[in-house]
Amino acid sequence: MAVDLPNLLSSAKALIFDCDGTLANTPPVYAQAWAAGVRAAGHDMPTDWYLTRAGLSEGALMDAFEQWAGVVLPREDVVRVMRDAFIENVSLLEEIAIITAIAREHQGKLPQAVASGGSRQIVRLTLDELGLTPLFDTIVTFDDVGRPKPAPDLFLEAARRLGAPPQDCLVFEDSEQGFEAARRAGMTVVDVTALL
Repeated sequence: MAVDLPNLLSSAKALIFDCDGTLANTPPVYAQAWAAGVRAAGHDMPTDWYLTRAGLSEGALMDAFEQWAGVVLPREDVVRVMRDAFIENVSLLEEIAIITAIAREHQGKLPQAVASGGSRQIVRLTLDELGLTPLFDTIVTFDDVGRPKPAPDLFLEAARRLGAPPQDCLVFEDSEQGFEAARRAGMTVVDVTALL
């Protein structure tokens, strides 16, 4: 299905962007980082397994892995090693140019937010590394709302901070959880994978 992006953008009063897989090509770096975290606990997380679940929050991903592998992870240790590995490889990140171009084009014209299910530490680091932080009026992460997508909380908090009614917000997302969260928030959502 074709996306009528010019029409959607012209009617939007605010733009909300997911981070991982939308603004930044983080899944390859995350795949290595999660593998390191899980390996430190004595287990193996295959890259292909991770990439099909890349939109999940940390907790949801570990839930899925534990169920799939039949193990119990020492979660705090795994997350610490994973985040350290991500930070170590942050220079490998690349922006997703077709989406960041939209954010740059609308900076100062429309209120803009990032709403990510990632941790504040990693999301801020990612945006800072890519020079994207100044494009946004606010950044909302899992640490701000405590409920991951597909719950609508991240998007609703972003809209609240931007002072925009949810129905006037246009969301850019790449995952099923994100699409569902945007719909639950009463927002129009663009599947960025259709633009790549």
